[in-house]
Amino acid sequence: MGLNEAPLLFNFEVESSENFTYIPMSVRFNLDRFGLRITLAQWQMLPLEDRKLLARFPVEEDTEIEPNFDHALFEMLRTHANVEPEWFTPEEAPAWRCTDSVPDGVALQAGLAGLATPSVARWAELDPFKRYVLAKLSRKPEANHDFVPAMREFGAAG
Repeated sequence: MGLNEAPLLFNFEVESSENFTYIPMSVRFNLDRFGLRITLAQWQMLPLEDRKLLARFPVEEDTEIEPNFDHALFEMLRTHANVEPEWFTPEEAPAWRCTDSVPDGVALQAGLAGLATPSVARWAELDPFKRYVLAKLSRKPEANHDFVPAMREFGAAG
């Protein structure tokens, strides 16, 4: 499959990522998929072009089409920050993969924002990466400033 031609950013991320000062959702997805953790400080030590390159990796779960996100990240961090990412065991069945119920966190965030929780049918229709993004933005019990713009962009806001 190869790299995307441009970094994968949703419209709501363009402003909030502040030109890749913050880790975009596409990179977070691949970090979570590979069981890798980096700090914001480590991310910010990488040159802007490296950050943009990491955001061009596909957001597919099929590791066969994966062009070495983990290897690229390790090499970039070693070269520019003299560190390695932390390893963790990825969740086997994260809530965003489930299409027969809306995760509790998403329902909570919708409630905090005064939005209707997406129906199970609407949740199931969402692209898996969009379900991942909404679940990721919903992992804390306080309102997330990107949740409402993401819900609107994905057509999930009632």
